[in-house]
Amino acid sequence: MQLHDLKPHSKRQKPKRVGRGGTRGKTSGRGTKGQKARAGHSLRPEMRDIIKKLPKLRGYRFNSFKGEAVPINLSDLEFIFEAGDKVTPKTLFDKGMLKKKGDKYPRVKVLGMGKLTKTLHINGAEVSASAREAIVTAGGDVK
Repeated sequence: MQLHDLKPHSKRQKPKRVGRGGTRGKTSGRGTKGQKARAGHSLRPEMRDIIKKLPKLRGYRFNSFKGEAVPINLSDLEFIFEAGDKVTPKTLFDKGMLKKKGDKYPRVKVLGMGKLTKTLHINGAEVSASAREAIVTAGGDVK
């Protein structure tokens, strides 16, 4: 064995660094002054301020929109129902005129297209003025 073959048992310890934080010196990787240089700093995200300036939409977090009513013409009622029948969203669904939205029947609006000769009793539906007039003249009623 010769002197140049000798190797140390453990690695050499580097001297302790000097400066704030002790790892790199002076600003210790935090740039210079200000909020970002302080301990426990947290900046508010820029996107949050942009979002806060936008107005909230109508109907935000609650169901304020009823949805559109399904239009049904007098000519359809004339064709499908018999004289003296009751017309409700349920009966319209049973006859295949409506589709359910979830477990509820949709809103229905009866429009005055076509002629009505039968007496029909309309319940639980919106009715236009011309349709109401035609239903009453045919001997029916609207509730």
